[in-house]
Amino acid sequence: MAASSDTTGIQYFELKNFTFQNGATLPSIRIAFREFNPTAQKTALVPTCFRGRINQTFNFTTGVLQNYRVIVVALLGNGESASPSNTPDFPDTLDYRDCVRAQHTLVTEHLRIPSLDVVVGFSMGGQCSYHWTAMYPDVVRNAVIICSSARTSLHNYQFLEGPKAALINSVDYNDKELRAQNIAPVRGLRAFGRAYSAWLASAEWFEERLFEKWGFKTLDHWADAGAKSYDDWHPEDLLIMLGMWQRSDLSVIGDGKMSLEDVLGGLTPRILLMPCLTDQYFTWKASKKEVEYLKSGQIAIIPSVWGHMGGGGANQEDIEWMDREIAGFLSKS
Repeated sequence: MAASSDTTGIQYFELKNFTFQNGATLPSIRIAFREFNPTAQKTALVPTCFRGRINQTFNFTTGVLQNYRVIVVALLGNGESASPSNTPDFPDTLDYRDCVRAQHTLVTEHLRIPSLDVVVGFSMGGQCSYHWTAMYPDVVRNAVIICSSARTSLHNYQFLEGPKAALINSVDYNDKELRAQNIAPVRGLRAFGRAYSAWLASAEWFEERLFEKWGFKTLDHWADAGAKSYDDWHPEDLLIMLGMWQRSDLSVIGDGKMSLEDVLGGLTPRILLMPCLTDQYFTWKASKKEVEYLKSGQIAIIPSVWGHMGGGGANQEDIEWMDREIAGFLSKS
């Protein structure tokens, strides 16, 4: 049940004796990454998102980052970097601080990049990027945070409970004999995907029947494709990443002694927040509140009916709009 995605160009960096935020220590973990334009002078880091794999991640390398050395790095738990599916005794919980510390070692020690011109992250990749700005402000000059948040909202947390419940309560997920044979709980994975399928876009997107633009004639066809897209995922990888997403809270950087507002106010890198007008779980209103506390923050709201997918490269018009906004932001750095 390990990840079976496209491995073109992917490299691996091994970290020895890595200690996670929950106290667990493993003798070795790996970080998966891919470089684009390795001889370019300017540098950009692009962390993957939930259910994102390196070669499926929209990375702007044909647009605004075409002249950057772009490093796409897999989050811990995604099945490419160290995860429950490929690493014995992997811890029960993950934290973005684990991901960022591992990525920082990759960037500064292995790739020998002293500073990053920009970190660009979508969704969970955006939450990871936010953590970069708080943990290593001397390394990050700019951050572009797309369809994401500094803290997972209660509504966002609760919507994730639906797909989670569909998976962990499925018959095959709970079949010990099947699990002992390493047989994927396909029924549970597809239930997870079908439960998730309504949240990716907006209500307007569905009412305008924009799923037909992708060749899906009916809602059932759309939901069925979403369900099957999880077939090659290991259930524990999905669950550990989902838990990291649900617990995301940038105020942990201050060890709980600072409010989220104070942590945001202390961030020194330039930050562009790019929520989508119709995103159902990372709302533009939350981003608008966050930017008020940022010293060097800007906000550009993606004017799209494509919901969360609008920030992930699903629609060409949104890609072109984001390219222009990001280019303008970086030109003033």
